[in-house]
Amino acid sequence: MADLVKELISGVVDTVLKEILKKTTGRVTRKRSRRRTRPTTTTTAARKTTTAKRKPVRKQVSKRRTAAGRSRQRRG
Repeated sequence: MADLVKELISGVVDTVLKEILKKTTGRVTRKRSRRRTRPTTTTTAARKTTTAKRKPVRKQVSKRRTAAGRSRQRRG
């Protein structure tokens, strides 16, 4: 009876260890998605056809969060 229990436990432990140590192939977890480059047809050629002047880039202004915004962030 003891041999049966010992065999059962060792079998379970072996399968769990194999599952844990099994290599996962091809899985890459990235926190941020990479920037995709636009196709060349939409960048250079499109700029040459449109002659509108671009506005200067606005400076980013730090915005203080309101109490409502903070609680919304906590909920989300």
